[in-house]
Amino acid sequence: MHEKSIVEDVIDDLVDNFTETVQKKKNVSFFEQEEDTVSSRFNRLFGREKPIHHVLGGGKSADVLLWRNKKISASVLMGATAIWVLFEWINFHFLSLVCYGLLLGMIVQFVWSNASGALNRSQSRVPRLVLPKDFFADVGVTIGTEVNRGLMFLQDLACRGSLKQFLMAVIGLWLAAMIGSCCNFLTVLYIGFVGAHTMPVLYERYEDEVDGFVDSLLMKFHSHYKKIDTGFLSRIPSGKFGFKKHD
Repeated sequence: MHEKSIVEDVIDDLVDNFTETVQKKKNVSFFEQEEDTVSSRFNRLFGREKPIHHVLGGGKSADVLLWRNKKISASVLMGATAIWVLFEWINFHFLSLVCYGLLLGMIVQFVWSNASGALNRSQSRVPRLVLPKDFFADVGVTIGTEVNRGLMFLQDLACRGSLKQFLMAVIGLWLAAMIGSCCNFLTVLYIGFVGAHTMPVLYERYEDEVDGFVDSLLMKFHSHYKKIDTGFLSRIPSGKFGFKKHD
């Protein structure tokens, strides 16, 4: 009963917090907006101090994610959507796509090499596609580095992290497993790709509102976590979880 009341309090606080945020946005005056903007600069999301463009790495990749060039960003998103529809809805297979692509490329090169010699009496040089020698090595090193970083992060949480971080990681992995059971890996990648191309630009546009809402939400979560920690988690012996420091 105590745990149920805590869950109900969390849900009620979320609804009340969202309602208060919307009402403040509608009824706040110009000078209050300036004060909120100045104060929100010190409570950015995840404690960041740099612009969102710099956080995303800057350069052309950040420009695409933030829709600096709408034509390029829309083209990338439409291309990803076309690939997802091709494999998910039409049930096209990857091997068939590769074979058809190679077949089309060979036909274009064949027609180019023979038609140019027949029309111009001098055979023109047919362009060839050659991948750099270090391309696959660089891709493999990058993927291996990120995988090792993720494994080290999870192992550090299991061996040296706090109980709060451990439980959050467990809940995150459990949610990822539930999402993976509902849809295949390609759909998960597509959802993540669409989210990466929509959430940053929306956050940049409504930065102050999102920062204020998330900051108040985290405060509510922290207060409820203290209640759970005092009533239940603090009674669990820490030795059972093996949170020991390793030299």
